[in-house]
Amino acid sequence: MVWEGWLTLVLLAGVLGGMIANIAQPVSLLFIGLAVLTTVTEITGTEQLLAPEQAVAGFGNTGLVTVGLLFVVAAGVVRTGAVARFADPLLGRPSGLTSAQGRLLVPVAGLSAFINNTPIVAMFLPAVQGLARRAGLPPSRLFLPLSYASILGGTCTLIGTSTNLVVYGLAQDNAALPGIGIFELAWVGVPLAVIGLGYIMLASPYLLAANDAPVSASDDPKRYTVEVVVDPAGPLVGRTVEAAGLRHLRELFLVEIERDGQKLPAVAPEERLQANDRLVFVGVVDAVVEVHRIRGLRPATDQVNKLEPGTSQTCLVEAVVSNECPLVGQSIRAGGFRGYYNAAVIAVARGGRRLRGKIGDIVLETGDTLLLETNRDFIERHRHARDFFLVSGIDDSAPRRHEKAWQSLAIVAGMVAMAASGVLSMLTAALVAATAMVATGCATLVEARRSVDWQVLLVIGAALGLGHAMTNSGAATALADQLIASASGHPWLVLAAVFALTSLFTEMVTNNAAAVLMFPVAIGSAKALGVSPMPFIITLMIGASASFSTPLGYQTNLMVYGPGGYRPLDYLRFGLPLNLITGTVTVGLAPLVWSF
Repeated sequence: MVWEGWLTLVLLAGVLGGMIANIAQPVSLLFIGLAVLTTVTEITGTEQLLAPEQAVAGFGNTGLVTVGLLFVVAAGVVRTGAVARFADPLLGRPSGLTSAQGRLLVPVAGLSAFINNTPIVAMFLPAVQGLARRAGLPPSRLFLPLSYASILGGTCTLIGTSTNLVVYGLAQDNAALPGIGIFELAWVGVPLAVIGLGYIMLASPYLLAANDAPVSASDDPKRYTVEVVVDPAGPLVGRTVEAAGLRHLRELFLVEIERDGQKLPAVAPEERLQANDRLVFVGVVDAVVEVHRIRGLRPATDQVNKLEPGTSQTCLVEAVVSNECPLVGQSIRAGGFRGYYNAAVIAVARGGRRLRGKIGDIVLETGDTLLLETNRDFIERHRHARDFFLVSGIDDSAPRRHEKAWQSLAIVAGMVAMAASGVLSMLTAALVAATAMVATGCATLVEARRSVDWQVLLVIGAALGLGHAMTNSGAATALADQLIASASGHPWLVLAAVFALTSLFTEMVTNNAAAVLMFPVAIGSAKALGVSPMPFIITLMIGASASFSTPLGYQTNLMVYGPGGYRPLDYLRFGLPLNLITGTVTVGLAPLVWSF
């Protein structure tokens, strides 16, 4: 191997070591690697390293662009509440752990096959908390299975994870490699998902401790009083409080119902909701955001509908009233709060106690924390104003557009159908779907821009540049030869080694970087053996997603770490057998479907 190859391997080892040691963000380390390689290339004039145009070529890769577009598609589905509409009835009231996991894991895996894993897990986190409470189960036996189910579901289709699309894009860039259909992965992914979910349900009672989350939302001292009204045209009219899912909301408690001027305290689960019922809840801010997303409920104040249009959609904002606010000492309605600030007060917190009476009748006092529905420019206009001690936005608090849920689902179905039938390429289908989400109002332009995880795209693009350097310098060929030699030239053993190495990289660094860096090694191994590259491509896709043994390898694993009260040992004890199962199923099936 020439000196360029050794330099590439040493630099790659340094980048990976830096990621493992967490000395800097992965994107920073990858860009440092690109900078070193392109600098050496220009100084020495070598053609066996990384030309500047190759260093940035990855940012135009079809897989990377498709990943970015699918973030927008997922945003449209999330903003319309389409997933929650179908997920909530499925979760129901389970009778035990097996029933709860069955109701949770199957729909999560199914949804993750078509929508990015991260928003799926984010949407289910509060639902899992309620599910655990209804079933009387420790949350730790549901949160990690939730993450694993989303990973397993993502292996079933080409669009299930960004990793699959990145590898697909690399294969598309090489005319000598075969194409991959949107459902082609299902030959391995579906059996793997079935076996993996079976393992989760059988092993979790024994391998997952009954932990409670170390930090609960109830630790928040701010308790809001919030009122909502049952929409006469909504789906909750005639349903019981229990059936409507209002008895087990996360850290939000239904304290009374006001109906025709009469108050119904200590509301029974069997109480049936009627049109225009005014429901009074007490809870923390995250729970208030959650209740405002429920289809069939709307803010009790009519002031929300009277807000002046702003530069973007409405959102929720917390503001602490200062002693210089001109409305202190006046009621919210009499003081004309909505007209004065172009913001509607939907909840008030004062010293952790419940405030009696309607929101509009509450007399403002210094130190009151108000939850406001307003336009986004409110934050900039009042962040440094003397009327409020503190103004801060609530993340992901925009109201859901439930009336557009069917449109968003139809757009996703159309995208899948066009890509699966071959009428459009995956990139074009994703572009059409993302455009349709914005054009139909399922997601605004602002939401579309904010939904894109630029960190993921930068990591992919930079890793693609290092992948070019591995190919140019001969480092990939050298690693492939070493794999073949260690496996005595047997294709099945080489395939197993590719899976093991890819999975190991995924656990230690990021799944996308692992896939990109291992791609030339996997293809080089197939070429040196003189066999079809397809089993290696499929194994690489699944191996890069098989992150079950650490909380850091996959974003969804990290998302459930705190809520589930886990320790790193929990991931290793429960996840390592799933890594082995995934490797066995993948290496065993892939060559049978796509022969060597």
